[in-house]
Amino acid sequence: MAALWGVFASLVLAGSMSPAVAAFTASITNSANTAGSGTISLQESSGSSVCSSTDGGGISTNSATCSTINKYGGDLAMLPGDSTATTVTLTNTGSASISAFTLTPGTCTQSANGSVSGRATDFCSKLQLQIVSGASTVFSGTADTFSSAPPISLVTPLNAGDSQSYTFTVTLDSSADNTYQGLKASQPITWSASS
Repeated sequence: MAALWGVFASLVLAGSMSPAVAAFTASITNSANTAGSGTISLQESSGSSVCSSTDGGGISTNSATCSTINKYGGDLAMLPGDSTATTVTLTNTGSASISAFTLTPGTCTQSANGSVSGRATDFCSKLQLQIVSGASTVFSGTADTFSSAPPISLVTPLNAGDSQSYTFTVTLDSSADNTYQGLKASQPITWSASS
């Protein structure tokens, strides 16, 4: 009988160690845990000319020089009182919003426009410049005074995919006399954006 009790005890012990037949369970696996950085990049266009901030080395540098868009129109045969207007459109081609956007003028310099030129040395002061965006005047003065202007804050934010247009109108002052003939002005302009 002791042997029978031993067998019975072994069966009871084995039964108590086996898992339960029925139980409630629940689980959640999150498989899409990602984080990443967005991008901001500028594209400038005027007519068929297009420049991008990524043209100078991709998104890593995100800075380029564009010589195909002449905001001053490139008219080298202006007479006193003549004007030329150029509209450029800036687009945020990145995936993040631009929160700060500026226009910074460089120094206006003059040079001869051909083999015959006048002797005036202040040609930049005879070029009137007006920059307009929509109904807002961004700048109004001479190319010379634009040279010394601080960076100009522009419309912000510029959300991903949004565009903003600017019209540059250059007028040769009607008081320009013969000493201003055969001269031209050059002035770099830099658009800057940050997130």
